[in-house]
Amino acid sequence: MSLVTYKLRDHVATITLNRPEAGNAINGALRQELNAAWNRFRDDEDAWVGILASTGRIFCAGADLKDGEGAVGTFGGTFWEKPTINSFESGMELFKPTIAAVQGPCLGYGLTGVLFCDFVIASTEATFAFPEVRIGVPTIVGAIRLPRRLRWADAMELLLTGEPMAAERAKEVGLVWKLVEPDELLPAAQEWARRLTEAAPLAQRATKEVAWRTADMGWIESVRFGEVMRKVAGATADVAEGISAWREKRRPQWKAR
Repeated sequence: MSLVTYKLRDHVATITLNRPEAGNAINGALRQELNAAWNRFRDDEDAWVGILASTGRIFCAGADLKDGEGAVGTFGGTFWEKPTINSFESGMELFKPTIAAVQGPCLGYGLTGVLFCDFVIASTEATFAFPEVRIGVPTIVGAIRLPRRLRWADAMELLLTGEPMAAERAKEVGLVWKLVEPDELLPAAQEWARRLTEAAPLAQRATKEVAWRTADMGWIESVRFGEVMRKVAGATADVAEGISAWREKRRPQWKAR
């Protein structure tokens, strides 16, 4: 049985954690399959939008502390997360739009991955937590990423207490973008993904890359980089198609080329 499934339909790739008997906790095998799935999505020319989902009642129970070859290792008798710089949850370069569809508890490693998604759609039954500090372990990637998305105190509420945050509170602080009833979760994510595929995929990626890279640039450097990206995107076939479709008053047929 695959611990992570990859399904592509109408340019939308759904990557699903599939270890429900263990709360989708990340062991070594699941981590390898998850990284492979995100690499596949990144390289798949027919995949324009990605959805991160899971099976079972728990989105992700975090790292599997029983698996020293998985998401955690040991050092000096304590647990520590192995660095995964090129994996999705730890910052691989991926500029395709991504959506997280979260139900139930979303802990530690799972929340780190969710934070890399552009849109977080959650069930009203979802909860979010970085529980590492409660076993004496610092949160690293989450501590880097969370304050960039939330106000400082709201980020520290999650990072420094280790306590779960309810879905309503997560929506209030901006961690969750949309809140839906449990049976509406995947349909809501799929519908939003469908809407995203109506835009030119290469233009989307260029726009997201500009937004991502210029966050740490000065104004002049940001504008210069943006103009370079505009020229790169302007040389694609999709731009010609978009202009033709506008002139002919028809729906464009994007090719991601």
